[in-house]
This record gives sequence, structure tokens and C-alpha cells, in this order.
Amino acid sequence: MTHRTTTSLLPGIHVTDHTVDVPLDWRRPDDGRTISLFARELVDPLRRDEQLPVLVFLQGGPGGKGPRPVSRDGWVAEALRTFRLVLLDQRGTGRSTRIDGRSIAAVGDAAAQAEYLERFRADSIVDDAEYLRRTVFGGRRWSTLGQSYGGFLTLTYLSRAPEGLAACYVTGGLAGIHPSAAEVYRRTYPRTERKNRAFAERYPRDVDTVARIADRLAAEEVLLPDGDRLTVRRFQNLGIDFGMKPGYERLHWLLDEAFDSGDRLSDTFLAQVWGRTSYVDNPLFIALQESIYGAAGAGATAWAAQAERDARPAFAETASPLLFTGEMVYPWMFEEIRSLRPFQGAVERLAAKTDWDPLYDPAVLQASTVPLAAAVYYDDMYVDAQLQLETVDAVGGATAWVTNEYEHDGIQDAAVVRRLFSMVDERGGRRADEEQA
Repeated sequence: MTHRTTTSLLPGIHVTDHTVDVPLDWRRPDDGRTISLFARELVDPLRRDEQLPVLVFLQGGPGGKGPRPVSRDGWVAEALRTFRLVLLDQRGTGRSTRIDGRSIAAVGDAAAQAEYLERFRADSIVDDAEYLRRTVFGGRRWSTLGQSYGGFLTLTYLSRAPEGLAACYVTGGLAGIHPSAAEVYRRTYPRTERKNRAFAERYPRDVDTVARIADRLAAEEVLLPDGDRLTVRRFQNLGIDFGMKPGYERLHWLLDEAFDSGDRLSDTFLAQVWGRTSYVDNPLFIALQESIYGAAGAGATAWAAQAERDARPAFAETASPLLFTGEMVYPWMFEEIRSLRPFQGAVERLAAKTDWDPLYDPAVLQASTVPLAAAVYYDDMYVDAQLQLETVDAVGGATAWVTNEYEHDGIQDAAVVRRLFSMVDERGGRRADEEQA
């Protein structure tokens, strides 16, 4: 094994960077194709030589790299009170071998690209994590903290390698164990519509500003800084932020500067819209958004978000008032958005794929003895609360804290992870971390 490390010091945090090579395809580990996997280890500097329990953070996404802390605060500080913390750059992101338009174009034709992207789903990410645990972190059981899509990864981990886990903590991200993209969007569109109403009630004058912007975009060609045209439907994508606590305010202040003194859409506005809708920094988030629901026996995902939108005229580009959409991906995005165009052929194939590998094993999950504590946000716009509670009932060792105090980004409050840690401790604690598995 090639294992490269460097160390550094942040304020109050000792840092070790780990890079290893792993197979591209864990089903065929000897076929010669490898990628780099990066993980950043954080520990209290005064405890760096202690044999502390290890907590690996599973980032949201898909396509999410590990966080880059700048200080010892928030949930990171809470974790460092007890754990050695590992921030994984999931394959395809960050300092792991990254996928973007140039790299996917180099893979080959659309069929080859689709096959390549399949290797960046949850099963491969879990196999990467297990390799790190066994080879870099001594084989001791570790715990996981999964935010959003990180909760999906947690269920895959519990299905594939429960022996490696001491405990699991999940914030806003327990998937249904019988995945269905169509069912997800049937549940999330109504919640997105309610979020739109709440935004309009909080900032009623913004409704007219939104209509004025949409009229301008429909009437004339408005270009973003990279030369892409800003269309009404791309403008609607800004609603993805409504599921975060400051989401309404971020959009409100963006709209506040939409027009300049000459009654044109301002450069400030266009630059910020481009930054929020270009996906230059995270194309996998869009390219794999529906593929995370691909499951054995479930059929094709078939552009489920677009199909559901077509059945809901309130979300039409011509509707009045104009509604924003949420965490939804549409086929037109791979035509209109520059950073996504190289993925178009591959994602069309993935949308039609029916022979998916399974990500969850219901029988293994039901028999699980790994303690799992989950924060379920009642008003979560992205991950349906009822589906999460059905999953809690179907997974052995799982317990939930249901709250409407937080939005999807509740993890930013250290009290959330503190409560999850306590929930596991109160039920007997983690499985022995020192055991080799």
C-alpha cells in the first residue's frame, strides 16, 4: 500500500493528511485501474498520542468533499472532545481523484463514462472507507457521523460492513431502504411549494422582484459571466437554498441587488447567480443526484424530478407567482450549464439504467446491533421525515430524535451532535472501539 502523509497545525487542532491509492472498481480490484483517496485526520494537539476512538465524517452530497475547518468550533469542536476525527474527501471530490467536465470527457464515450460514474456511488465510497479503516487506522472499529447524503452512506455501510462500526450518528439523512426517486419527488415537491409560500410571506415585496426578473429573462438574452444564458428555469433553481436555515435571507439579499441604477440586471446579481447555479465546484452533485436512488429491482430513475414537475403546473416557468424549485435535477441542465455539458451522454444512460447494484440490505439492517442515533428534521425540504422514520423502524439499534427546531443544516449547531452522542451513550454506548474488525 502506498500511504502518503503530511502534518500541520490549525488553531487548537493537529492535522494529518492521508493519501492512499484504491481500486477504481472494488468488484475488480486487480484490473489495474486506481484512483487516489484523501482523508484529513484532526485531533486535539494535547491528545495526539492517545489511542482515542475514531469518528469518520460522511459528507452530504452526492459529490461532497470533507469540510475545511478554519477554527476549532461548532460540531468539529464537539467531536474533538472525545474523538480523533477523520474528514473524508469522497472519491471524485476534493483532493481525492476529482471528477469534472475535463476528466469525464477523457474517459471515453458516453457508455464508458456512465460505467465510470457508477463506480462513484455509495457502495464504492463505503469500500474506500473500510480500506482506510483497516490499513491506515489500525483496523479498530470506528464511528460514523453522516450529514444528509452521509446518512445514505451510513445505511450502505451498515449493510456492507457492520463489523467495522462502533456507532453511527446521522443528521437529516436517513434514506428509504427501498429507494424510489419518483417517491422522493412526490414527497418533496409539496414541501418545496410550502417553502415558497413561507418565503413570500416573509418577504412579500420580493414576489414582484422575482416576477420582474423572470419577465426580463423571458424577453431578452441575459448572459452569465461564463457566457451561459440565464433562463427562467435556471433562475428557479435558486430555491435549492430554501431548505437551509439562512436560505430565505440569502435569496432575499441577492434579490435586493438584482437591478442596477440603469434598470439592468446587475453584474453583482449575475455573478452570484452564476456561482450558485454553475456547479463548477461540484458537478457530481448534479450528475449523480438521481442515481443515488438507483436500486436493484426498482427500474430506471428516468428523470423522476422532471416527470413530477411536469405534473405540477405551479412550478412552470410561466406560472404566476413564479415558484423556485428545490434539490431537483432536470435534463435541460446538461444542455444549458457549461460545467455539466460533458456529462450529458453519461447521465442520459444512467437515467435509463435498470440493472443497478443494491445499496442496502434490508435483512442485514433489520438484524443490526450497531447503535444508530438520528436527528430527523420534521420540516426537512430534501429528505422526507416520514421516510426517515420508516427507516428507523426498519433498522435494528436505531433511534430518532424528531425536531422542528432546525432545518437541514442543523449540524451547524454543536448541540445537535452533542445530543446524538448522548443518545448513544444513554443506550449503552458505542461498541468496543478497541476491538479489531
